[in-house]
Amino acid sequence: MPASAEIARTVGRHRQRIEDLIAAMTVEEKAGQLNLLADPFRWMPTAVNPLDGTGDPARVTALIRAGKVGSLFNGIGAEAGRRIQQVAVEETRLKIPLLFAADVIHGLSTIFPVPLAEAAAFDTDLAYRTARAAAVETAASAVHQTYAPMVDVARDQRWGRNVEGAGEDVLLNNLLAAARVRGFQGEKGLADRDAVLATAKHMAGYSAAIGGVEYNTTDMSEQTLRGVFLPPFKAAVDAGCLSIMSAFNDVNGVPASGSRKLLTDILRGEWGFEGFVVSDYTSEQELIAHGFAEDARDATRLAFNAGVDVSMVSGLYMEHLPGLVASGEVSMARLDEAVRRVLHVKAALGLFDDPYRGMDAAREKAVVGSREHIELSREAGRKSVVLLKNQGGLLPLKKTQKIALVGPFADDVDNVWGPWTIWGAPERRVSLETGFRAAMRDPQNLTVARGSGVETPLAGGIEQAIAAARDAEVIVLAIGEATNMSGEAQSRTEIVVPAPQMALVDAMAALNKPMVVLLRNGRALALEGNVKNAQAIVVTWFLGEQMGHAVADVVFGDHGPSGRLPISFPHRSGQQPYSYDRKTTGRPANPDLASEEYKARYRETTNTALYPFGFGLGYGAVTYGPIEMERDVLDWAGTLDLAVTVTNAGPHTAEELVQLYIHDRVASLTQPGRLLKDFKRVTLKPGESQKVRFTLNARQLGFIGADETYRIEPGLFDVWLAPHAQGGVPATFRLVGPPSISDGR
Repeated sequence: MPASAEIARTVGRHRQRIEDLIAAMTVEEKAGQLNLLADPFRWMPTAVNPLDGTGDPARVTALIRAGKVGSLFNGIGAEAGRRIQQVAVEETRLKIPLLFAADVIHGLSTIFPVPLAEAAAFDTDLAYRTARAAAVETAASAVHQTYAPMVDVARDQRWGRNVEGAGEDVLLNNLLAAARVRGFQGEKGLADRDAVLATAKHMAGYSAAIGGVEYNTTDMSEQTLRGVFLPPFKAAVDAGCLSIMSAFNDVNGVPASGSRKLLTDILRGEWGFEGFVVSDYTSEQELIAHGFAEDARDATRLAFNAGVDVSMVSGLYMEHLPGLVASGEVSMARLDEAVRRVLHVKAALGLFDDPYRGMDAAREKAVVGSREHIELSREAGRKSVVLLKNQGGLLPLKKTQKIALVGPFADDVDNVWGPWTIWGAPERRVSLETGFRAAMRDPQNLTVARGSGVETPLAGGIEQAIAAARDAEVIVLAIGEATNMSGEAQSRTEIVVPAPQMALVDAMAALNKPMVVLLRNGRALALEGNVKNAQAIVVTWFLGEQMGHAVADVVFGDHGPSGRLPISFPHRSGQQPYSYDRKTTGRPANPDLASEEYKARYRETTNTALYPFGFGLGYGAVTYGPIEMERDVLDWAGTLDLAVTVTNAGPHTAEELVQLYIHDRVASLTQPGRLLKDFKRVTLKPGESQKVRFTLNARQLGFIGADETYRIEPGLFDVWLAPHAQGGVPATFRLVGPPSISDGR
C-alpha cells in the first residue's frame, strides 16, 4: 500500500484518538514521544556506538512511567518486549505504546551478505526477499522499526561505510533502496505481523565525506546533491518509507541534522514525505561541535525547527523542548506536528490496535533462524560472488584436486558475517574450510594453514603455509579485510591488502603453483603485486553466515559466478574518489596510452579502473554483437528499441548481465562520460545466442539543470549495450523535440 494511502487509512481510523491524545498531553509528555533511548532491558550490541549499554533499567522504567520516552532501540526479544510494553500501556497516564527499533542491517538472526555484496547480484528480487526474511525475524522479536536501508551513493572507497550501501551508481541505488523498503515493510501494510518500518539513511551527502574520512564535511554543487545523492532517498519515499534518518555530516556548511532545506523543504515540500525524521546517534547534539549551535539548547532549537522529529539517545529534546516552547522559539504547532507524525506511524504499525504485536515467544522461536531463511542466505551469498579473473580456465576447481587453503580467513568464522551484525547465531557460521570439505569428494585432499594474521604476521606462519601447499595441485588464498576494517568509523588511507598478507601471497607465488585469490572485503581494493597477478581472483565480500558453503558452490562450479561489481576497483588507492560516471573534462586522457602529458590524468596510471563498475566474469565465454537500432532518432514523445545479440562460446552455462549506458554529447551542463540506464540478465547455455532487447524513452535522458530541476535536452547521444562500464562499442542516436524541456521534477 502506498505511504499516502496507509497514512490516510490510519488517520481515518485513529484521527480522533490521536488528536485527543495530543490535546491531553503536557509539553513534557509531547517531548517524551520524541525521546528515543537505548533499550537497557534487552541490550546486546557491543562496539557499534560510542555510548552503548549505558542505560539504567530503573531510570528508564521511571521515564517510561512518566511519559518521557516514546521509543527504545537495539533490544530484541518477544517475552522481554512484552514486559517493557506493559509499563507503557498499563502504567502510564496516556497509555501510548512504545515503538521498538533496531539496527537490522543485513539480517537479524539469519545473517545475509552485507548490503554492498548483495548489490553485486544486481537483483532487486533478491534484495526484496532478504529484507523480507529479515523483517519476519525482526517483527517476531518485538521490534517495529529497522535503521535500514542505507541509501548513500558512495564513490570513495576509503570511506568505511561503503559496505552498508549499494555502491557508486545512482540507478542501482534507487532500485535497491525501493526493493529493500518494500521488503522490510511488506505488501500488506505496516500493521501486518511480518512488517517492520524501514528507515532510509543518512540524509544526505554522508558518503561524500572529503577524503573518505568518516563524519567529515561534504561540499558539492546543487546539481550533484540533487542528481547523485538525493535520488535514492526519493526512491525510498516513493516506495512507502515512513522514516528517514538525518546524517552526521554538514552539506555546504550546514549540518544535515540542522538543515531545513533537506529535511523540510525538499523531503516534505517537494517529495510529500509523511513519516518522521529521526536523528542519527546524537547527531543533533553534534551541531555544537560543528560550530553551528552555541549549546545544547540551541542545538535542540535548530535541529527541531529544521525538521528532525525524534532525538536519538542525547536526551536533548526531553531536556530543552519544553523551555523552547515556553519561550516561543519553538512553536506549539511544530511540537504537535512532530508528535502527530510519530503517533501516525505507531498507528500505522498497528500498535494502537495491538501494542503487543510481535511479542509472541512461540512465533519468535518458530521463525527466527528458520531453515528457509538459512537457505536464502546461502543463495544470496553465491549470487553476490564476483569473478574478476580466470586465466586459463583455472576455475571451477575439480572436487578431486589436492587443494591448499591458505590465509587468515581459511578456517576463520569470526569474519564471515561482516560489519553491523548484532544478533547472529555464532554456531551457524560456516568457514571456508567447512564449505570446501563439504564440497570435495575427499575432504582429506584439503590442507589448511592461516600463514598470516590479517594485519600482523604469525610466528612461523609462512613456513606452515609452505608445508601445507607443498603437495597441493592448486593454492587458494583467503585474504583481504577483517570485519573491523570496514563499516562505520573504519576509513582507510590505503585500500590495499595489508602487508603481512602480501608477504604470504609472495611466498605462495614463489611455489609456482596455480593460485586462486578469494578476497574478503567490504569495499573495493587496489590490487597489487602477486594478488593482482594470480591466475584467478574472486571477490567474496562478507557473505553472511553461510559464507563457506556459498563460496564453495561457486568455486567448485555447482553454481556459476553471476555477480557484477557495484563499485570500481581502481589501479591505485590514490585514484579515490573514483566512479565510472566521471566527466571527460576539456582535456580528456586517452586510456590506451601509458603516458600522456597535458591531459586530465595521473602520471602513474590511466583514468580507468582495473576492474570497472559492472564487471564480472562467468564460467562461460560471452561475446557481444553490434547494437541493433530500428532507427537513429528518438522522438520526444516516443521510444527507441535497441538490441544486442550475446553468445556463449564457452563450455559452461553463463549468466550475463547486459548493461545499457548512455552519454549526452552536448548539454547545457557538462555530462558524465557514461550513465547506467538499464540492465537485463540472461542465461546462456554453451553455444547459445540470445537477442537482448531494451527500450529507451526521453525521460531516461535528462539531468539536473542549472535551475535545479530535471531537464531533458534534445541532441546527440551515445549508447552502449555492454558487459561493464568500460566495455562495448557505442551507437549514436538523436533525441528530437522542443529545444529545452523541463518536467519540473
